[in-house]
Amino acid sequence: MQSTLDRITQMRLFRTRKVYYFYNPNTLTYERVYPSAKDRFFAVLKHLSSGILIGTTVFFVFMYSFRSPVEVLLKKENHLLQTQYDILSLRLDEALSVLDDIQQRDENLYRVIFQARNIPESVRKSGFGGTNRYAYLMNLSNSDLVMETTKKMDMLSKQLYIQSNSLEELFAMGKDLEKRSQCVPAIQPVSNKHLKHMASGYGMRIDPIYRTLRFHSGMDFSAPVGTDIYATGDGTVIYSGWKQAYGNCIIIDHGFDFKTLYAHQSKNLVVAGQKVTRGEIIGKVGNTGKSTGPHLHYEVLLRNQPDNPAKYYYRDLGPEEYDTMIQLAENHGQVMD
Repeated sequence: MQSTLDRITQMRLFRTRKVYYFYNPNTLTYERVYPSAKDRFFAVLKHLSSGILIGTTVFFVFMYSFRSPVEVLLKKENHLLQTQYDILSLRLDEALSVLDDIQQRDENLYRVIFQARNIPESVRKSGFGGTNRYAYLMNLSNSDLVMETTKKMDMLSKQLYIQSNSLEELFAMGKDLEKRSQCVPAIQPVSNKHLKHMASGYGMRIDPIYRTLRFHSGMDFSAPVGTDIYATGDGTVIYSGWKQAYGNCIIIDHGFDFKTLYAHQSKNLVVAGQKVTRGEIIGKVGNTGKSTGPHLHYEVLLRNQPDNPAKYYYRDLGPEEYDTMIQLAENHGQVMD
């Protein structure tokens, strides 16, 4: 038993401050052991691995258990930004709602008063081209909210630009209001105070020759040959001569998108290029062209499209007379041309 213990003691290594010794029974002394490079490498690697493992474990424990002041601050800022985006989105909705109300007034009131062209809904509400316009925002946190808010902002900006141009156009029309009021056709083309000369109105009527239903683009005023015909607004004569089916015909350009046509005259008293004023005599009633009796065929063209002339007699008829004239004009009988 003792010899075994001696043998174990003789071969035992011990370490003192990383210095290794072993007992030499031959010399009865402890001799220092110098580890090989391989032993030193693996010893360092073992300690290094242990340190890395412990450090990594501690790092993740702290990372998931405790938040740094910077992280806490960033989280608060992110929450604040999201709240601000929510508020901004609501304000944009309110602004778009107010702008929509302004647009409705613009279309249904202001532009009607000035008889200006409507702005199509497709132009007012048009979007922006390109499917990847907001692609750069897709990688942000809360990207849906950010993209939706940005879209609303772009839409508001574009609609404000269109509405601003519309108001500038109406403002320019307002400045020319006095001149415009003199040019818009606003009286009857023949003296018809008692409405005795009203023959047929605007709309679908029976053709007197072909006996078929067709669209009548003006109003007919029956009157004796030689009855005076008046310009219904200030303007410039752009045509005076013979026109197929219309006979002797005069066309006046009043500006502001208005023109008037006077047909079947016995005599034209103005020439092309001549300036005329409202109430000026421009011709005489006749029976020329496609006509079944002496009368004046009168048309109002707005943007080169026929418009109901009955809408424009507000200068020489009172309310009761105007109402009576409208009723007479709405008859669906036969026309004279």
